[in-house]
Amino acid sequence: QVQLVESGGGLVQAGGSLRLSCAASGSIFSINTMGWYRQAPGKQRDRVATITSGGITQYADGVKGRFTISRDNAKNTVYLQMNSLKPEDTAVYYCKIEYTSRMLGRYDYWGQGTQVTVSS
Repeated sequence: QVQLVESGGGLVQAGGSLRLSCAASGSIFSINTMGWYRQAPGKQRDRVATITSGGITQYADGVKGRFTISRDNAKNTVYLQMNSLKPEDTAVYYCKIEYTSRMLGRYDYWGQGTQVTVSS
């Protein structure tokens, strides 16, 4: 069993900031890639940012320079610092991990999602 606990979403005015957190626990041997995705109403779920176990990051074009992904391997936690937020950033944000279980199987797991709403 794996659990992902997301926090940090909410309502913010355009230009403001939010920090999302996602803590993983359970039957995890190691976590490979951690990432954040988002899904706006009526749209597909899109990748926002990912970070590998070695700290290599990738960002969607629309968030480069505004969002920063980081992770604390000791805490199995990934963060998303979101600055200069725009109304188009409004979406449900999902955490995803790619992990190796204690039985050495490799799996993906999604969090439950946290709402981010940016008002104009």
